[in-house]
Amino acid sequence: MDLFDVLTLIGGLSLFLFGMDQMGSALERRAGEGLKDMLGRLTSGKAVGFLTGLLVTAVIQSSSATTVMVVGFVNSGLMSLRQAINVIMGSNVGTTVTAWVFSLTGIESDSFFVQLLKPTSFTPILALIGVICLMTGKNGKRKDTGMILLGFAVLMFGMDTMSDAVAGLRDVPAFREILLMFTNPILGVVAGALLTAIIQSSSASVGILQALASTGQVTFGAAIPIIMGQNIGTCVTAMLSSVGTNRNARRTALVHLSFNVAGTVVWLAVFQVVKSLVALPVLDTGIDQLGIAVVHSVFNIACTALLLPMTGLLEKLACRLIPDPEGEEKLEELDERLMATPALAVQRCRNVTEIMAGIAAGALRDALAELTEHDEERAARIMTAEKNADHYEDILGTYLVKLSAMPLSELDTVEMSELLHMIGDLERISDHAVNLLESGEELRAKKITFTPAAQEELKQLTAAVDEVVGLAMSAFTTGDLAAAALVEPLEQVVDELKEKLRLRHIGRLQRGECSIDAGFIWSDLLTDLERVADHCSNIAGCVLEMRYERLDLHGYLDTVRSGSAEYAAAYGNYARKYAVD
Repeated sequence: MDLFDVLTLIGGLSLFLFGMDQMGSALERRAGEGLKDMLGRLTSGKAVGFLTGLLVTAVIQSSSATTVMVVGFVNSGLMSLRQAINVIMGSNVGTTVTAWVFSLTGIESDSFFVQLLKPTSFTPILALIGVICLMTGKNGKRKDTGMILLGFAVLMFGMDTMSDAVAGLRDVPAFREILLMFTNPILGVVAGALLTAIIQSSSASVGILQALASTGQVTFGAAIPIIMGQNIGTCVTAMLSSVGTNRNARRTALVHLSFNVAGTVVWLAVFQVVKSLVALPVLDTGIDQLGIAVVHSVFNIACTALLLPMTGLLEKLACRLIPDPEGEEKLEELDERLMATPALAVQRCRNVTEIMAGIAAGALRDALAELTEHDEERAARIMTAEKNADHYEDILGTYLVKLSAMPLSELDTVEMSELLHMIGDLERISDHAVNLLESGEELRAKKITFTPAAQEELKQLTAAVDEVVGLAMSAFTTGDLAAAALVEPLEQVVDELKEKLRLRHIGRLQRGECSIDAGFIWSDLLTDLERVADHCSNIAGCVLEMRYERLDLHGYLDTVRSGSAEYAAAYGNYARKYAVD
């Protein structure tokens, strides 16, 4: 092997890696939301999660890409750690498909039809079709299809070039001596792990090993430890992608590493024990491309069979190594990497907004309870909820604005507009909860007590507000249009009740039945409660108008108030229910 063979090898390796990168990226884009949506959703059971990981990896030809997506989904809350473990195990088996495709380069036969199966026979046609698609494509999908075909042709040409460049090594004794070093299991595993870690693709490192195997100098005994090590090296990509993510995402990357390390350690030990007890002449014979594909598949399937029943233990191990700090409250975050799949990003925003809605509603109900009885723990909970609601408004608003620049479907655009409308209303509800808490504290600090009549009136108003909050939150979180339709007539009752209670209190002031200080606090309470109902009206109106893909909220509310029979009936029921004597 001379200098020119080395240069040819470098060129072939470069083409191989470039073709694999381009084909993988194009496959991921071409598969698009379909596969990613399936990866994000169809992971409910162990078998379904495993098959999902297998299928997605087989299609996009990269277990690293699948694992990185899984880390992103876990970081975004779209997938639990337990679901991620099942998908990762499936991706390890799915990646073996690539080795079988590469093994086609080793086909040897004089048959015309068998020769047609060799990549060198059909890749020129694929390359031509790919170039035509790239040059004539007017949309992303056609261009991606062209890049898939062209990338595949380039990587297969690169692999064929590597095989030709190293062919001379079959007659070099020193090369055989180097390969015999890797029959040492530790050296073999380390070599496989380092090669895969450097190029960050187990599929590519397996392809390189298959190219070297074409010389006939690579033995089964040397190839097996190297293949085992390649599984460990592929974890580098997932570990890097987990930097800066939340604990569960880091745990996911750790599970990926521990799964591959545990599988390698167990089966390498079994391999060494068997080798020491039984003479295996096959280990000293040369392995070809097909043999490497078989070993790669058997090893990955064996690792999965061993550890798939132990997903619970892997989860506990990850949680033990990356524990939750005691006393620290978990707040959901939004991962910008999810914007690559806008549909899932919008769904994630909705999930976080629903969490925010629960926080706001809980704070408001705690605040209503504080008006009648003080509890330090409950008061602290209200203040924490308000801070959390502020946090979610900030991250959701920023994220949704960035997401609006992405290519969204019409349905997702409507959904995003709905969420942008709602987060402000939800944050203001939590603010009013704090205002109510402060009013209650002022009453206690000044030792002010409302008259029995005022207490009964306040009880009616708070009950109405509590119901309107419940209806609005149900309308948003469950899509209950019937509940949404009831919010507006109840909000009108709250408005009228507020005005009636304000006039009644003025009468009590004039009669000297209560103090001026009590009057100020009363006015603040009525204002905060009425505004909470207003925000609930906005939320319910938004749910209804978005259901019919309208964007004119105030116009919609005016239309509703103009009077339908259903609206009038609901209004009448609520007016009687919350009437004051």
